[in-house]
Amino acid sequence: MDRETILLAQDPQFPRWLAQVTATGGCAHPIHLKGFTTTRDAGTGEILHHYDTRNEPGERLLVRCRNRRATVCAPCSRLHAGDTFHLVRAGLLGGKNVPADVRDHPRLFVTLTAPSFGAVHRATTDGERCRPRRNAGRCEHGQSLGCPAIHGASDPVPGQPLCSDCYDYLAHVLWHAHAGRLWKAFTDNLYNHLAARTGRTRTGLRRAVRISYAKVAEYQKRAAVHVHAVVRLDGATGPDDPPPVWASAEDLTAAVRTAAAAVHLHTPHSRGLGERELRWGSELDARPLRTFGRHDGLTDDAVAAYVAKYVTKGAADTAIGLDHPITSPDDITTGRLSAHVRALIHTCWRLGGLPELEPLRLRAWAHTLGYRGHILTKSRAYSTTYAALRAARAEHQSATTGAGAPDALDAITDVNWRYIGSGHTPGAALIAAGISEDLSRNREVARAALTERQADEASS
Repeated sequence: MDRETILLAQDPQFPRWLAQVTATGGCAHPIHLKGFTTTRDAGTGEILHHYDTRNEPGERLLVRCRNRRATVCAPCSRLHAGDTFHLVRAGLLGGKNVPADVRDHPRLFVTLTAPSFGAVHRATTDGERCRPRRNAGRCEHGQSLGCPAIHGASDPVPGQPLCSDCYDYLAHVLWHAHAGRLWKAFTDNLYNHLAARTGRTRTGLRRAVRISYAKVAEYQKRAAVHVHAVVRLDGATGPDDPPPVWASAEDLTAAVRTAAAAVHLHTPHSRGLGERELRWGSELDARPLRTFGRHDGLTDDAVAAYVAKYVTKGAADTAIGLDHPITSPDDITTGRLSAHVRALIHTCWRLGGLPELEPLRLRAWAHTLGYRGHILTKSRAYSTTYAALRAARAEHQSATTGAGAPDALDAITDVNWRYIGSGHTPGAALIAAGISEDLSRNREVARAALTERQADEASS
């Protein structure tokens, strides 16, 4: 234990500081706030509740950073994953103001991928070779067009191009920059193709059904984003309205496949680059989710957990990108990046300097390889929101601890807060990390005890 940690532990206000850090779950980069909250009776002016940071350690209050990336803050990432699980699960099984009847609606788990931008090495199992070719030959740059090696899961080679000179880095970056438009085109097409599939007009279909979704973006080993989405078919007014009897999961599955294949977009014309056509990749998966009383398809909890897992990952989690924006070309040399990823970031920076591509803001998003969408997005009617989940958690915590202002119908609240810093000193960071580990271990023990108790109840 270093001198700073000892001095921190000997501070008279250490117990209160420790309570604050524990309340943040051991957040690695807490936000420091200074200010007060006062609640008064509107009629009498009597102070019902008052909180001020002047009596807190350092005259500040620590709150969570709420960063979703596990590489930045594991405690907040874990909390965000839990919120995502409940957000996605509510859209599958109901709850959180979503009716339970949604479990009977047609629902799919869809995966859309990026197209090929060039041959890359692939991970193999059971002794399978990467790209076996008897007469592989060589590309125009002298590189072999095949690979007889066997790449394991921990091998850094999978995802790297067989020939970096043949790889279309321009198309890769521009595809990322337009991924949001590609998804919008897909969802628009989905209505049209479902109408054609069911023998209805587009206007008639939109008056009868509503397509709701929640999607998450994931970086593949080749550093290209692909999309996992839960797609649900509702009646015209949303989840509380059952879809017509003629709207089936089979028709929705077929429409997903044809709608994705029909997407064709073009990049802005550039004198130096010309115009590129953008499409979804040929690898598409659309599987029905398990409906109530059936045993085929994917389970709802498994899908919710899968989406929650990937929403906490950023480009940096798999050594694909960086967790911070790039402000100059010199920043590209930082980080443990492969030559492939470094080439993608360089391409973003170079294209970002072209006036005709300025609206894409490629330099601002170079650290995510040009992808500028949110990791998780959902349609308005799919389920609840992150804000509602956080508000419910805060209300539950206040009710449990007895903290917060007393309930009053006629109350006025004065709020004055300002940001004064963030993060921990090195010594404080060690203590916060220990608190995070303890809380995580407690959750694992509680989860194991719950599982054991449920198993005992099931067997009795």
